[in-house]
Amino acid sequence: MRTRCRRKISFPMVCLLLLSLSASAADINILKYGAKGDGTTLNTVAIQQAIDECSATGGGRVTVPAGIFLSGTLYLKSKVNLFLEAGAVLKGSSRISDYHEVRHTPALIIAEELQQVSVTGPGTIDGNGKAKSFQHGDNAKGRPMLMFFIDCSDVGIKDIRLRSPAFWTQKYLGCDGVLVTGISVYAHANWNNDGIDIDSKNVTVSNCRFDTDDDAICLKSEREEPCENITITNCVAASNCNGIKMGTASSGGFRNISISNCAIHAASEDNIRHWKTTLTGITADKTVISGIAIEDVDGGHSDQINISNITMQSVQTPIFIRLGNRHQPAGSLQHVNIGNIIATSESQMCNIISGIPDADIKDVSIHDIQLVSHAAGKAALADSVPENTRGYPENRMFGQTLPAAGFFIRHAEHIRLSRIYLEVPPEEERPFLVADDTRGLEVNDAGFVKGTAHAFPVLYFMRNAKEAAVTPPMFLPSFDVLLQTEGKGPADIRLFLKEKPARGKTFSTDQGTKKDAVKVFFPGQD
Repeated sequence: MRTRCRRKISFPMVCLLLLSLSASAADINILKYGAKGDGTTLNTVAIQQAIDECSATGGGRVTVPAGIFLSGTLYLKSKVNLFLEAGAVLKGSSRISDYHEVRHTPALIIAEELQQVSVTGPGTIDGNGKAKSFQHGDNAKGRPMLMFFIDCSDVGIKDIRLRSPAFWTQKYLGCDGVLVTGISVYAHANWNNDGIDIDSKNVTVSNCRFDTDDDAICLKSEREEPCENITITNCVAASNCNGIKMGTASSGGFRNISISNCAIHAASEDNIRHWKTTLTGITADKTVISGIAIEDVDGGHSDQINISNITMQSVQTPIFIRLGNRHQPAGSLQHVNIGNIIATSESQMCNIISGIPDADIKDVSIHDIQLVSHAAGKAALADSVPENTRGYPENRMFGQTLPAAGFFIRHAEHIRLSRIYLEVPPEEERPFLVADDTRGLEVNDAGFVKGTAHAFPVLYFMRNAKEAAVTPPMFLPSFDVLLQTEGKGPADIRLFLKEKPARGKTFSTDQGTKKDAVKVFFPGQD
């Protein structure tokens, strides 16, 4: 009977049934086995006995009451709901010897190859990550996660408060069917304090709040299988690193990803990064590296990614999209849609879409974007930007100042920029767009919304561009050259203007570009 029901209902409904499992099954309080919430007694054995008994009776709820319960590694079981009451704190031991490893990584809570397993309730799980025994620096091994779920199905995480991990907060590896909803994560205790790491399929993350030193929401693909069928919605992501990120591990790629209705902003505290003093051109005390980062650099194939209705404050780079070959030959990154974004940026590192030579990013649509930049830059040469094909993918991999104020696009095909409006400081000199080695680029009603104290040297710059179409906004700022092109070979660049500019050159080409490479069209002209 249960099997037939599961075939008829949706995945979220399955998880909601799982979360209410204890209403009709065993309810075991950990105090029954002598657990003490005094903050000093190690309760690993007592809590594990409660979990084991609950599993032996067919499943149900294991309740952690109010108090501070110190523990080492706990192993969850199938059909068991670990429930933390209001005022309950499950706190990780500060002794590394109290933890067990799975897949070479210790964790406070481990769930491996389980079905119908959940952690819920208004209580708190505290990783004790500030303990001296865990302070070993960036990427140091041996530090425990709070929760590690491996190859599980029907996982439910609801309402819980996750605090102070010594490493990543929570990781879901190879799971099928995960619902994370209503949780709060605060992770500023150590290096590598990601909020959530997902390398699974059929996952929903909703109505959650993340405030982290490292990436707030991170999708990974460490194996050949893609991270796929992921929905992230109605979340707040505060971070000193990336707000919402796909990568860096990307062997299997990312597929069928939907992200919507999220707010991204700088973290509440910054104890490690200090970007304003360690980088140049940063205009805010605390910043997010990239609001949205899509990185396929390990040979994976990423496809069908939709991101919409996102607000960003205090980000260095609103959108960062990278296809590379860090450890393996480049895979593919295509069919990305990003729209309805409002963002404020605080660096000279603009939006980036960059593949590598012979591996283009393809079919990306970015539309309906309002951008305000608080950082201005001097005019720079596009060919001064390094390729850095095997570098770690991050906005500053090409330098801390890029030659464009709005978008830097390189090694890409069929990129569409539509209805994008950028406000910059009066001293900005860089063009809105720098495109290098592109084919099929479309720019429609995308550009600066206000002028500056001077005329822009160039508004749109293209190098080695083929088959491009540019339709600037109705009201243009003052400029010396509207469109400048460089490079050899057939160009077929079409510039659509609503009227002839009052001043400035419509376009300029170098000696290597054919004279008829750029064609200008006015209304009513074929």
